[in-house]
Amino acid sequence: MKPFIASFAVVTALVLSLGLAARPAFAAAPAEQYITDNIQKGLTILNDAQLSKEQRKTEFQGFLLGITDINVIARYTLGQYRRSAAPEDLTAFDAAFKDYALAVYQSYFSKYSGQSLKVTGSYALTADETVVKAVTVDPKKPGGKPFEVNFRVQNTGSRQVVVDFSVEGVWIRELERNDFTSYLGQHGGDVKALIAMLKQKAAQSR
Repeated sequence: MKPFIASFAVVTALVLSLGLAARPAFAAAPAEQYITDNIQKGLTILNDAQLSKEQRKTEFQGFLLGITDINVIARYTLGQYRRSAAPEDLTAFDAAFKDYALAVYQSYFSKYSGQSLKVTGSYALTADETVVKAVTVDPKKPGGKPFEVNFRVQNTGSRQVVVDFSVEGVWIRELERNDFTSYLGQHGGDVKALIAMLKQKAAQSR
């Protein structure tokens, strides 16, 4: 699990803690504007010097839960094992995944708060899902090679949420799903074992 943990943590921190370069509202598709507006909110929290460390942590966690659908991501990562898992195990897994994800975000987000993200366009996957394309920009390294970061935004009818994201073409949900299902395959499909592993990793990240 080590390669995945490192990749997931770094990518997640990049995606969820970077600021976005401003773009005119009339020039952006709804999903693009959603990403621009909401990631800027995260940047504001990270850079608010009046907040204590604990306040910043609490507010940033609330921000993450507001912009993403952790439960949708968690369900997807179990793949075919979700169909055979006991209901109580699924509930426990969803809770463990949420706790794990937030712990990983918190341990990394401050490392990338000085960077920015510029939205460059978008394209529709389905009638309800849009991929928003962007690149990272480090003001401290103006000549550095930017990283491509994409967001998969789902319109639920009542709101828009981020359900996946990628860096340099690597989609996190797919990475998680491949890693989790591989782990379960090696442990007899034991979701409880995966839950225990996620709890351990969450504790380590704190």
